[in-house]
Amino acid sequence: MAIRKTYARLWVDDLDASLSSLRPLVGAEPDLRFAFDEIELAAIGDFLVIAGPPEERARYGHGSATVIVDDLDAVVAGLTASGGEITTPEATSPTGRYLYARHAGGAEVEYVEWVPELVDRIIGSRAVRR
Repeated sequence: MAIRKTYARLWVDDLDASLSSLRPLVGAEPDLRFAFDEIELAAIGDFLVIAGPPEERARYGHGSATVIVDDLDAVVAGLTASGGEITTPEATSPTGRYLYARHAGGAEVEYVEWVPELVDRIIGSRAVRR
């Protein structure tokens, strides 16, 4: 299992306002922007910006980071073998398969295995091929 990208999560009230201040800092446009349930997300640089009503954002607030991996099944095997547990079972989103897991030390992380199109577009030649 290889980590392809890690995003710091930014919880905001207004996605457009947040992106307008992040664009000059990052020096790029968002790689992704999509809605999921009642929240809106945008990936820009190494930030995953999450906007929506506070009660909806709270549903996802238990994850301290979003980690993009090349093999979600290998993540599950490795985490459970080292005393971790899956806290939100695998599901799908517009970006691919994801789950939340709590590590043995207590950190909870969202792990995502992107669809191949995103890997090619965002990671490109740095992608690990299996």
